[in-house]
Amino acid sequence: MKDRHQDERIPNRRVFLRSGIIFSGAALAGAALLRGAKNKKQSEEKEIEVGPPEDLMREHGVLKRVLLIYSEALRRLDAKQDFPPDAFIEDYHEKLEEDFLFPRFEKANQLVDLVKVLRMQHQAGRRVTDITLRFANLQSLKNDSERAQLIASMQQFVSMYNPHEAREDTVLFPAFRKIVSPHEFDSLGEDFEKKEDELFGEDGFEKVVDRVAGIEKRLGIYDLAQFTPK
Repeated sequence: MKDRHQDERIPNRRVFLRSGIIFSGAALAGAALLRGAKNKKQSEEKEIEVGPPEDLMREHGVLKRVLLIYSEALRRLDAKQDFPPDAFIEDYHEKLEEDFLFPRFEKANQLVDLVKVLRMQHQAGRRVTDITLRFANLQSLKNDSERAQLIASMQQFVSMYNPHEAREDTVLFPAFRKIVSPHEFDSLGEDFEKKEDELFGEDGFEKVVDRVAGIEKRLGIYDLAQFTPK
């Protein structure tokens, strides 16, 4: 999701280790040692690549934190307390699903009814977010009618995306491996990266997480310990 108030292009992610090639006239044992070190580097590089499931999981993790922000904003509105009007992030998680997951399920004729609803909810989420962004400002907060529309749009977003996300996590994502070949599944990691770079630039995941954390701190909901029952 991007923040329209700051018109900020939120870049995306992935850090890869790159091993250099060192040449010397050392003995065979030394050359073997270098090859072993290089293989270890390559192994570590492979391990830290973000695959499709982790990619989607991390995006849903961001969405969960956005829903927490919305819930806190709603609590403050109900209690007539102030909150930062720019505490909203838009359209972060949807494009990968729409471009890479939904079409494959439709082509395979699998879970098509579920995918249809998920697509509709993405569109509904964009409409609701447009309303939220339109009225998330100090002037609208002082207007009873616009304040009510802001509250309603945030409530609709939270009410829809909690079950939406849960259904994707427990039904859609686990079924995805069954409808693509292992080779296609592995190559999707690169496809995801290219799409994310196109949308957000480089290191976007880390930057959007930092932005979300900053909003959580401003709202006083960053400290995880506060949610532990006493």
